[in-house]
Amino acid sequence: MPSHEPTQIILDTDIGTDVDDAVALALILCSPELELAGVTCVYGDVTLRARMVLKLLALRGVSNVPVMTGARQPLLGLRPVYWAGHEGKGLLEPEDEALEPAPEHAVDFIVRKALEAPGRIHLVAIGPLTNVALAFLREPRLAQALAHLTIMGGSVRGPGAFHLPYAEHNIRCDPEAAHVVFSSGVPITMVPLDVTTQVTIRPEGVARIRAGGTAFHEAIARQVELYPPFAARGYTHMHDPLAVATLIERDIVRL
Repeated sequence: MPSHEPTQIILDTDIGTDVDDAVALALILCSPELELAGVTCVYGDVTLRARMVLKLLALRGVSNVPVMTGARQPLLGLRPVYWAGHEGKGLLEPEDEALEPAPEHAVDFIVRKALEAPGRIHLVAIGPLTNVALAFLREPRLAQALAHLTIMGGSVRGPGAFHLPYAEHNIRCDPEAAHVVFSSGVPITMVPLDVTTQVTIRPEGVARIRAGGTAFHEAIARQVELYPPFAARGYTHMHDPLAVATLIERDIVRL
């Protein structure tokens, strides 16, 4: 990417359920090509998710990035919320209850920032699309105001030659929201399971993160190690970091 102003990003995330959200956040924070304008949390206990973001930002020494909570339930409220139960473990301590997200609602923040800087904000959605759908429903001008929307979600043909026997998590959690978003007219890059399942992190990758030598690097490494699928099989997929990486190096995937 040419050396110019960093790409301004709003990250919409369901951090905590899969560890790849935390790694995606870390990639943004460690990439000079990207500037984090704000983080919005979606789906389930969004306050806990926001505290995870705030804790990681603090460990990185970042205090000027607002973190907002958004929708807890799917758009129509017709499906139970999936909650794994390990969210926040190994990261949040009792004293982190004091970490409070900004009072502005996630949907209001997305709309406001996009309208304040038309054509400059790139929205990166790595969770269920409820917040994003609500933003489009609230503000018809949003599709023209956003520079781009990058979505980690969906599956086109299934990963490799493997026939996917289930819907991808982010789309499955709120398919009505996904319909709103994909019908909005905003320019979209969808980074599906077809490509994200080709990207894994293994113990040697965790060691490289830990070698960064800071409390922030240790927290990210520890989160990966504690993630149940990684602990069970020694690797996990980096779905969300790949979506972020497309904003740093477009040619990392074939579009």
